[in-house]
Amino acid sequence: MSLINKIKGGLYGVAVGDALGGTTEFMSSQEIQKKYGYLTEIVGGGVWELTPGEVTDDTMMTLCVAEGILRDSHNPKQAIGEKFLEWYNSDPKDIGNIIRRVLSSYQGNWFEAAYLAHLDLGQSAGNGSLMRCLPVGLIYPNLSNIEQVSRLQSKMTHYDERCNQACEIYNRMVWRLLHGEKLTEAVHREIISTEYKDILNGIPDCEPSGYVVHTFRHVLHILLTSDSFSEVVERAANLGGDSDTIGAIAGGLAGVHYGYEGIPERYSSVILIKNTLDSLSEQIIELRNRLV
Repeated sequence: MSLINKIKGGLYGVAVGDALGGTTEFMSSQEIQKKYGYLTEIVGGGVWELTPGEVTDDTMMTLCVAEGILRDSHNPKQAIGEKFLEWYNSDPKDIGNIIRRVLSSYQGNWFEAAYLAHLDLGQSAGNGSLMRCLPVGLIYPNLSNIEQVSRLQSKMTHYDERCNQACEIYNRMVWRLLHGEKLTEAVHREIISTEYKDILNGIPDCEPSGYVVHTFRHVLHILLTSDSFSEVVERAANLGGDSDTIGAIAGGLAGVHYGYEGIPERYSSVILIKNTLDSLSEQIIELRNRLV
């Protein structure tokens, strides 16, 4: 499979999982079943009153990370931060509490803003940095850069180390997939020595909440027990809870694994920002080739 197929698949995977799961965010699985049966199509609506194919903060912040790194790959913090603020000032429909607190109080030091938000809210272990981190793994060929920048972009808004660790693990999986490993192999190798290792032999014993550990457990379980891209994002959407974020995170890895060609056209063709995703895919390939 070509590199552009994998990279484009990853970006579209985030957007499709987000757009599909955005319909069912904050609903229970019982409420979803009553209203939709088993949701398999991108229909919009939901708590955010989405247009079919519209994405939420998960994808938009993923674009911020990608665009920031594309602007300055050697020292991307300032560029990523400027993209975050530009997006925040556009008055988005959906924005998480931790990220809102950081972006609204930022005064020149991202790490300080993240720490103060952590103190103010009493925690910062949300899934908002994991949902957006995929571009790091897609852009940098070198694993040490992937690890460093995965943590950097996370720490800009999320002080909790569990968030930083999850982003690093996730993008190490992306690196493995881009180097030809199978999805189940990549997941197994990266979680076998972590708190997530029991997912290899069981099911998540937690709700699909916005807590990063709960989110990642559901993502990993879905990835390990699904046989197609469609199955991954549909299962995420029908979980309810923080379904758009679980769908975006799982969809990103599934998209890299199955490639853009493995994403059904009924999903990829309706994404409203598809021109942006196409352009970013090409720019990522160009930058990645320069960084090798």
